[in-house]
Amino acid sequence: MLADAPRHLAHQYFPSIFASTQTTMAAVARSLSTCIFCKIIKGEIPSFKLVETDLSFSFLDIGPLSKGHALIIPKDHAAKLHELPDEYLADVMPIAKKIATAQGLENYNILQNNGRIAHQVVDHVHFHVIPKPAASDEEGLVIGWPAKSDVVDEVKKYHQELLGKL
Repeated sequence: MLADAPRHLAHQYFPSIFASTQTTMAAVARSLSTCIFCKIIKGEIPSFKLVETDLSFSFLDIGPLSKGHALIIPKDHAAKLHELPDEYLADVMPIAKKIATAQGLENYNILQNNGRIAHQVVDHVHFHVIPKPAASDEEGLVIGWPAKSDVVDEVKKYHQELLGKL
């Protein structure tokens, strides 16, 4: 097995694994060099920085849905939430709370998208803090929630299936 092979000979014993690892590493390196959020974290692109910790960086969105719309980005480059180490996730919510509190927000959304069809535009996990002004149906995040009806049996079945995987 790979664990038994000397590291410097791994490519001889397992060329397909080594090639796929090299390809993955190259893709990650390309992502890191082109990711707009990684560039913001490194200071290569200016931002309206709000809060920075060892694990996260937050700033005002320059294409806001409402005044005070902020982004919180973990400093670990992961495309989707399930790829991000837990300590980065634990760092984000206190920052979101701090941003909402500083703005005196009573109504706001915390939004996080994963994948193109879920409306993720930048392939780096990020969280939006989107203020929802009290007097506005148009400003902030505007969504519909077309809930399905008569699906209790379907939910019950899926609940059992999901519990088996948790």
